Amino acid sequence: MFSYRHAFHAGNHADVLKHAVLIATLQYLTEKDAALTVLDTHAGAGLYRLDGDYARTSGEASEGILKLTAADAPGAALAPMLQEYVDTVRAFNQGSGTKVYPGSPFIIQRLLRAHDKLKLFELHPTDLRALAGNVAQLDAGRQVAVLHEDGFEGIKKFLPPPARRALVLCDPSYEMKSDYGKVLDMMQDALKRFATGTYAVWYPIIPRPEAHDLPRRLKTMAQKAGKSWLHATLTVKSSKITENAQGQTKRPGLPASGMFLINPPHTLKAALQAALPQMVERLGQDRNATHTLEAGG
Repeated sequence: MFSYRHAFHAGNHADVLKHAVLIATLQYLTEKDAALTVLDTHAGAGLYRLDGDYARTSGEASEGILKLTAADAPGAALAPMLQEYVDTVRAFNQGSGTKVYPGSPFIIQRLLRAHDKLKLFELHPTDLRALAGNVAQLDAGRQVAVLHEDGFEGIKKFLPPPARRALVLCDPSYEMKSDYGKVLDMMQDALKRFATGTYAVWYPIIPRPEAHDLPRRLKTMAQKAGKSWLHATLTVKSSKITENAQGQTKRPGLPASGMFLINPPHTLKAALQAALPQMVERLGQDRNATHTLEAGG
């Protein structure tokens, strides 16, 4: 149950998509004066060392954030959405290098105002200890709460929030197939409790029926509820399993991921229309690299 560690994957292409969308969404939601409550269902450790053992072992950040922050990164200026993301990550680093990667909790906290609230849920015991220690250094007081709870269930007691404004970020590991069903159950319940909240679900695009069914079912859910929705995907390489000359099997790792939002900012689609082609251009690893973007409601 607890084998997944995000430290291996911090700053990869999936984080680029997820966190660029998260930042754009938060910037929009914090334009209004009323207090905002943010619920992060699977918070992780909060901060990650890109020069640490986990990140160096996987090398995934070198195909993600590090391609965007490299001093010699080619091409035209970044789209505003991607530039905001890069600037946010750089703010956690001193000098020219990118050695620290902020997870969702630290990205969110950085963008919140003093009267906003952040609830962080984490079950993994090691990540929970790291998260609590990292958050303590923020000296954020009662603004940030770290909860040793199942985020799928834990968010229920916070919906609807006092000021009736909320963003829910749901990004489980999906290591267990049951996570897909739990996401759908959580979303169905959340929309009944607080239909006007903004909900952002990240998911991996892998050869598994549940992964392809999830966005379809979320779309149907949004349509039945009469809510607007947005679905963005980023593919950086082929998902095919290959063999080398010695007959050894090579698995591609995570080739693609998606973000599905219900009640997204009305500005998000245009921002992604500019940013997604650049993500493909800069992060794509083979000719299968592509993106999709659709919205409705």
